[in-house]
Amino acid sequence: MVSNIGSWMQTVGAQWLLIGDSAALVTLVQTASSLPIVLLALPSGVIADRFDRRRVLLTAQFAMLAVSCVLTVLAFMDALTAVPLLALTFLLGCGTALMGPAWQAIQPELVERRRLPEAAALGAVNMNLARAVGPALGGVVVAAAGAGWVFAFNAASYLGIAAVLLLWRRPAAASPAAGDEKLLAALYAGRRYVWHAPGVRRVLLRTLLFIPGGAALWSLLPVMASRSLGLGPDGYGLLLGAVGVGAVGGAFVLPRLRRVVGANGTLAVGALVFACVLAVLATVPIPWLVAVVLLPAGVAWIAVLSTLNAAVQTRLPGWVRARGLGVYLLVFQGAQALTAPLWGALADWLGLVASLLTGSVLMLVSAVSVRRWPLHDAARIDPSPSDHWPVPPLVFEPGPADGPVLISVTYRVAPENQAPFTTHMDQVARSRRRTGAFTWGLYQDGNDPARFIENYLVASWSEHLAQHHSRLTATDRRYEEQARRLLVPGTAPEVTHAFDAMSGPVVPNTGNAVSAQELARSPED
Repeated sequence: MVSNIGSWMQTVGAQWLLIGDSAALVTLVQTASSLPIVLLALPSGVIADRFDRRRVLLTAQFAMLAVSCVLTVLAFMDALTAVPLLALTFLLGCGTALMGPAWQAIQPELVERRRLPEAAALGAVNMNLARAVGPALGGVVVAAAGAGWVFAFNAASYLGIAAVLLLWRRPAAASPAAGDEKLLAALYAGRRYVWHAPGVRRVLLRTLLFIPGGAALWSLLPVMASRSLGLGPDGYGLLLGAVGVGAVGGAFVLPRLRRVVGANGTLAVGALVFACVLAVLATVPIPWLVAVVLLPAGVAWIAVLSTLNAAVQTRLPGWVRARGLGVYLLVFQGAQALTAPLWGALADWLGLVASLLTGSVLMLVSAVSVRRWPLHDAARIDPSPSDHWPVPPLVFEPGPADGPVLISVTYRVAPENQAPFTTHMDQVARSRRRTGAFTWGLYQDGNDPARFIENYLVASWSEHLAQHHSRLTATDRRYEEQARRLLVPGTAPEVTHAFDAMSGPVVPNTGNAVSAQELARSPED
């Protein structure tokens, strides 16, 4: 919370240094903070999945401390013009991008899965307590002593979170092994998982439908405070504080709201409230009334974001959690980064009133669309690991990089069960693709219609072993069992593993393990 307070103080200081310029330039502060996450969220997710997350977080803290020190020195020297201010803000955003997936991914290590919604709400309370205190404190400090002191406090605040991380000792089992997976392969694995996980994709869609309208408030509030309400930096800080106070209060009513209307109802109600707030802000230029109206905006913001955050965390297995969260942060921050300058340009072109009313309309669309595109039922998704596949009985030992590997599974299905069998196999197909398959197909034997052959290709033997031992979940197992209950009684699937014949013939293992790569060597070797 101390670090978050420093970040909000820094934001107020940066925005207020640019307040004499155009609205578009002021909104670029948010873009400079958010754009690095668009660029680095996915690589940061790979880093957090492959290396010790505690060390990743510490590296990010000390990097941001160094950048903040440079920002502070330039501010005290009166050398902080728009270009270096935005450039250093961008570098701070790079630190946040490196930290984000790892920070989110450690939460399931700290609390039980059933407590994740409350943990997400508590994290939002943390952020919004800082939002309530930081902007107001930052505004007072900027007005009294200048922006340099808020930058100095932000630099010092990183030391507190670094101390907490240094004292935390992760359980050894929680630390991911770096393994031999290359960066591009790991990036592709994360993208592949998200693309073939309908529950995660729906969370991303709901995020995209909420954030652009919400960004109108954060992008235009400093312009509104200065130009429409005639407030200084302290008044702007108090307006941001009102949003934070509302968010803190919302955290206490959120569990009851979820019990009454559910997760999808919470998303719809939150978007509807935010739409009403933006409409009121567009038509009421009275400072104290604006501050009152911003209280329910904080409630709506925390209700929607904590619901989305908990939803994505409960749908991701541990092996790809940070990469999946990286995609979520990419969508969340990317939507803000891309829409913030658009809101500024729209305000310069059509004015604040038209811009805020446009944001209100977008929020109404978000609320109405929940009925068409709701979150999937979390009770049907269990991302806990399931090591239920037997070790493949091969006559030789493949090398980790040997591949591609063709896995064929033969089933016998009675005619009356074939239609439901193919329906269930559609879920199995998604499971195979999520965990490593890059092609998949289900075929029916033309000479024996009861015989079905499932074929899928995996890039390497190590990738297939990861399917066996670390990537499958309880949900994947349930999909397989649903399909196999429809097989002819007394029959079981027959599984074969085939390797690329062009790399050399397979020779039985007679005592010394031989890899396919070694078998492919020429006689001269």
